[in-house]
Amino acid sequence: MPPEAEAATALITNDAVVLGILAAILGAVFWASNLSHPWVKRFFTIIPALLLCYFLPSLLTTFGVVDPEESRLYFIASRFLLPAALVLLTVSADLPAVFGLGPKALIMFLTGTVGVMIGGPVALLLTSWVAPELMGAGPEAIWRGMSTVAGSWIGGSANQAALYEINAPSADTFSIWIAVDVVVANIWMAVVLFIAANQRGFDKLFRADASAVDRVRDKAEAYELEHARIPSLKDLMLILAVGFGAVGLSHAIADPLSAWFGETYPWAQRLSFDSSFFWLVLVATVIGVVLSFTPARKLQGPGASKVGSVFVYVLVATVGLNMNIAAVLESPVYFVIGGVWMLVHVALMFGMAFLIRSPSFFLGVGSMANIGGAASAPVAAAAFHPSLAPVGVLLAVVGYIIGTAAAWFTGLVMMQIAAGAG
Repeated sequence: MPPEAEAATALITNDAVVLGILAAILGAVFWASNLSHPWVKRFFTIIPALLLCYFLPSLLTTFGVVDPEESRLYFIASRFLLPAALVLLTVSADLPAVFGLGPKALIMFLTGTVGVMIGGPVALLLTSWVAPELMGAGPEAIWRGMSTVAGSWIGGSANQAALYEINAPSADTFSIWIAVDVVVANIWMAVVLFIAANQRGFDKLFRADASAVDRVRDKAEAYELEHARIPSLKDLMLILAVGFGAVGLSHAIADPLSAWFGETYPWAQRLSFDSSFFWLVLVATVIGVVLSFTPARKLQGPGASKVGSVFVYVLVATVGLNMNIAAVLESPVYFVIGGVWMLVHVALMFGMAFLIRSPSFFLGVGSMANIGGAASAPVAAAAFHPSLAPVGVLLAVVGYIIGTAAAWFTGLVMMQIAAGAG
């Protein structure tokens, strides 16, 4: 990042004001999406509301209104609202039906992992042929920075941090690839949200049998209709008590557990067991699973999943703040490399979806469980239907566990390519 960009100050630095703007954006999108005007309806048929809730906040960053690096809103949303949403969406889900979706979810997830592991070396090999001067050497070597992206795109930020420690790229190299990671991943996230809004068309394209996914969705909607009622103040208080009570319990367990693993077992870092966020997501999901088999599931009647969806939309808006489209102009060649890498991943995902006739749900969630991790996979799953959010969480947890080892191996392959190019 150039020095003048570092010195630039955002127009708005008060998080309370930023939160108000994001809330206004979310409200405006939902208000507009329910207008009856024909051209408005056509617009939202093409551009789904969720995608706008994601894209519009990115303009605040792109035009210098907000600096996401100086804002704590994403941290708060991911550490407080995300686990609450996971609990409320999971407690409302028909988990036996979700777990009975079959092996295609895991197949598509593993295809996404392989796509990242192949795409990085392919992009680096093409770079060595077309622009060998970019390969670098020592801490500036391009493969070192790319290995951290592999950690992020297979697992998440904890895995990325582990690869940073293992391969030790320079600060400048790492910062460039952080930008590539965020922008390229967020662009693909936008595409996944578009796929979710048009899932019937993509299912037809893949000749997929989406009946299992439809059954889960239809059963959840039938349960909600059967038990739906206007929420009372007591209902809303109970929903918040369950959601944020579980958040508090999850933090109380996750923080000391991650510290204990980190101090006791040297190998814990390789599996992200020393990451408090890993345990936070896992514990919150387990709490939601347990509660779904108790009378707490009746909270779906007054709208537990809708409250969880509100939290998801706020998270989506804060994630959108992290996408600065103008960053591409600062070092476009690295974004081209990242784009090629992502295209390999996407091509494999689409190819496998055609081969096994996978529903588009498994493509989107299997991909985002790799590329986006625990913060994005349940959002992508909920975009298809709130009752499907647990699938995204479970796959993201698998990504956390295998992410560091898979990215480490990918880094070794890229190191050999760089050595051959030298």
